[in-house]
Amino acid sequence: MANMVTIGEQPAQEAIAAEPQLVPPQVAGGVGPTAGGGLHLTAKAIQRVRAVMAKEGISPTEGGLRLGVMGGGCSGLSYSIKFDTSPRERDRVFEFDGVRVFVDPKSFLYLSGMTLDYEETLMRQGFNFLNPNATHSCGCGSSFSA
Repeated sequence: MANMVTIGEQPAQEAIAAEPQLVPPQVAGGVGPTAGGGLHLTAKAIQRVRAVMAKEGISPTEGGLRLGVMGGGCSGLSYSIKFDTSPRERDRVFEFDGVRVFVDPKSFLYLSGMTLDYEETLMRQGFNFLNPNATHSCGCGSSFSA
């Protein structure tokens, strides 16, 4: 990690606290392939998704968060994020600590290896897409090119 400070062999405590805590995916009821992960959510993102799903009345056993990619935006591709009541037939379904995430096959090509984080500061509140497939992104972070 580029911003990690180490003293000897032990990383500094503030550097450890600054790193997002990833939650590994689990098999989501045998719906779609999940081998190798392919997608990651931080603990903060899972907590926020769970809270919004409860507020919207979406069942965690049936519904989930839908992540996708569509054409548009200042860099060529835009991220899509919304809630859905059930997965579609060809979706890849990931489960993170009881939160299901649905990704269509075409979007998965661009989102494989991505980490979804949630940030809440005085300046900004929202989800961050940390995508290793993005070669360029715009200033607002909602569009990218691959």
